Amino acid sequence: MDEVDIESVETVELQDPVLVEGLPGVGHVGKLAAEHLLDELDGTLVRRVYSDQFPPQVEVGEEGVAELTCAEFHAVETEGRDLLVLSGDHQAQSNEGHYELTNAFLDIAEEFGVSEVYALGGVPTGELIEEYDVLGAASHEHVVERLTDAGVEFRESEPAGGIVGVSGLLLGLGGRRGHDAACLMGETSGYLVDPKSAQAVLEILQSELGFEVDFESLEERADEMEEVIGKIQEMEQQQNVPSDDDLRYIG
Repeated sequence: MDEVDIESVETVELQDPVLVEGLPGVGHVGKLAAEHLLDELDGTLVRRVYSDQFPPQVEVGEEGVAELTCAEFHAVETEGRDLLVLSGDHQAQSNEGHYELTNAFLDIAEEFGVSEVYALGGVPTGELIEEYDVLGAASHEHVVERLTDAGVEFRESEPAGGIVGVSGLLLGLGGRRGHDAACLMGETSGYLVDPKSAQAVLEILQSELGFEVDFESLEERADEMEEVIGKIQEMEQQQNVPSDDDLRYIG
């Protein structure tokens, strides 16, 4: 197999399409957001991307049938801008692989006429939060201005350490190719899968691109995560309660 092997599945015509990337990352925010788009909107699988930079494994699907791990592009027609959604379960395992795959992803996007890119992800706060701000970074100042008006916050030197992986390179390489590229990052604790953060990111995206999705299933997942968080907090409180022996020692 070549270092990057692209399988053409379907050919479709998209109107003024936008690339939306949601690969795994902090809180699985981008991955959750991309999967929710594909669950809620009718999409067509158009490309599979295989690479020796992905982990050496297969995914076991229905009836035990195994498929080599890959990234996928789905074409989605909406009442607003059409979408080319990049999703998958893995990112590259090396620096070189990130560059190779991101260039391949941009090549595919350009085949479909994409000139605008949105990378979706999370930014860790290190603590549980109630209000979910969406932070941004962009390839050009005019993109920053537009997204600021939409409610995205741009904070100097955040996220600390920059944006790594495909999301960061879509801005860097996409910008060098002349695309308007932005990364929308929902705040998240970084400890758990975060459906609330994914919803916050999608609310910005749908406002910008003119489509609508229902959030009921994400809200249900968020309720499930709230129960998990509640149990974790309860366990932490129990661990912090001093025993009688502790009290005798102190006093």
